[in-house]
Amino acid sequence: MKKLVYLLALFTTSVGLNVTSAFAADSTFNGLEVNLGNLYRVSKAQSRSISPENFTGEKGKAGMATEGTGKNASRDLGKGWKVSPSIHIKAGTTFTLAEIKGPGCIQQIWMTPAGNWRRSILRLYWDDETEPSVECPVGDFFACGWGKYCQINSLAVCVNPGSAFNCYWQMPFHKKARITMENADQKGMTLYYQVNYTLTDVPKDAAYFHAQFRRESPLRQKGTYTILDDIQGQGQYVGTYLAWEVHSKGWWGEGEIKFFMDGDKEFPTICGTGTEDYFCGSYNFENHETKKYQVFSTPYTGLAQVLPPDKAYEPGQRFGLYRWHIADPVRFEKDLKVTIQALGWQEGGRYLPLEDDIASVGYWYQKEPHKKFPKLPEGL
Repeated sequence: MKKLVYLLALFTTSVGLNVTSAFAADSTFNGLEVNLGNLYRVSKAQSRSISPENFTGEKGKAGMATEGTGKNASRDLGKGWKVSPSIHIKAGTTFTLAEIKGPGCIQQIWMTPAGNWRRSILRLYWDDETEPSVECPVGDFFACGWGKYCQINSLAVCVNPGSAFNCYWQMPFHKKARITMENADQKGMTLYYQVNYTLTDVPKDAAYFHAQFRRESPLRQKGTYTILDDIQGQGQYVGTYLAWEVHSKGWWGEGEIKFFMDGDKEFPTICGTGTEDYFCGSYNFENHETKKYQVFSTPYTGLAQVLPPDKAYEPGQRFGLYRWHIADPVRFEKDLKVTIQALGWQEGGRYLPLEDDIASVGYWYQKEPHKKFPKLPEGL
């Protein structure tokens, strides 16, 4: 039996978002970490879900609405027949999507926002926080940074037809969780959403999920873009999303990503060998037959978006790239800074620092408290 469990754990490590020890004591399993290796085990965790059909997630209280966006369509059917499948968020207002009393863990978020994805701001707060631990335009958070749909087939985030955003990052909390959506656009938006979570005991060493959006257009320091800076505390960096617009002709991805941690100053502890290398590609992401960029989307990494897709090495092209550090989290004890170089390649074999338009989301877990995020950039 131990051999079977061990093999299941190995398989789960390769295909699942969460890895649980195959030899964890039976008494400690509470449903917080679920994967193929322990999916058969029962626990005392309580499954709950918040949506416009049950704003509070209360047991036995779903599908009871008599008012909502589907009232007219269900006028011949009445209560229980899709009366409240979505919400409207007026321009310039913020709506609380979920407020959960813990301890517990958010396991999955699904939503399809019919609005301006760059001006729809998703925020998550843990316990008694007044400052968010997640603050991102909703499109960028789900790896669709240019307001245009692209399919994402990854473990942590998947985006499905026609504009279905899904997040599988586990988000544990000890006291409470609050999720809001701000519509910073000048037009109202419609939002369908569902937050699936469990109420269960949470280990004392469970860190909190964070995600921060940044953008520079053009870069303030030619050739260098900062993804995260001045992260204080203990934790692990788990993902990067970049929305990158090039302003020069030619190949733009020679730059190295750098992780400065635990007192690093001039030089980092971890340094990559090139942008396409960090995103697990090579040689310009070029299809050697078509001589165009080759899009791809895999469980851990992808170049999922190239706009326009039928050109290569042209100024003004836009790219969307993601890299999840699920199998290789970057752990830090005291502090963390993450940068990436904007570095092109010139004819004649010479590097060229660039002044591109780059937006990013950095994803990490850390012990609270966290430092206040920089103010979101004007115009986003």
